[in-house]
Amino acid sequence: MRQGYFVTGTDTGVGKTTISCALLRAFAAQGKKAVGMKPVVAGSENGRWHDVEQLIAASNINAAREYVNPYAFDPPVSPHIAARQAGVDIDLAVIQRAYQALSSQADIVIVEGAGGFLVPLNARQTGADLARALNLPVILVAGMRLGCLNHALLTAQAIHASGLPFAGWVANCIDPQMQVLEENIATLEQRLDGPLLGVVPFDLEMDVHIHESAGLLEL
Repeated sequence: MRQGYFVTGTDTGVGKTTISCALLRAFAAQGKKAVGMKPVVAGSENGRWHDVEQLIAASNINAAREYVNPYAFDPPVSPHIAARQAGVDIDLAVIQRAYQALSSQADIVIVEGAGGFLVPLNARQTGADLARALNLPVILVAGMRLGCLNHALLTAQAIHASGLPFAGWVANCIDPQMQVLEENIATLEQRLDGPLLGVVPFDLEMDVHIHESAGLLEL
C-alpha cells in the first residue's frame, strides 16, 4: 500500500529534517521504496538548501528535484514573505501534482512541512491546508525545551482541527540543559492523543532510535 506522512513541528529548528531522514532510512530498512519531499523551503546557504539535500540523501530512490522541492527561496523568513519577495505565489495544486509524481515512484513519501503547522504559505493558506490537500497523517516533532508543552498541545489541537489523523509524535531533546525532561515527556504522553514514536537524545545519531518507531505506523 502506497502511503505518506506529513512531518510538522512545534516550531522551526526543532529537528523535522533529522526525524524525517531517520524515518526514511527506517522504512528503507524495511525494504520499502522511500522518498523525502520538502514542498517549500526558505533559507539557503551558498546556494544550497540543506534540508532538501539531507532528504535526497536519505531517500533510496532517485526522484526529480522539482518534485522533491517545488518551491525554494533564499531568505530565511516565513515562506509567504519569501515567496512575495520573489514574486511567486505558492500554489498547493503544484505541490499536489509533485506529491502524486513521487507517490507513483515510491511506497512511502515523507513530506516535511516548513516551520510549524500553521505557518502561512500564501495570502490565504497555511501548512495545515497543505497537509489537508495531500490528505496525509501527521507526525509531530516536539522540540523538548522550555515552553514545549504549550507548543506541542496547541499544535496537536490544530492537527485534530484539520481533520487529519494524528499518527504520533517524537520527543526531540534539543536542549541538553532542559530541566525535568522526563516529567515533560510524561506530561505530553498523558495529554497528546497519539503514540510516542521515539525519544531522541541530544546530539545523537537517530537512526537506531527511530527504526522501531516506524513499525508503530500503519502502512
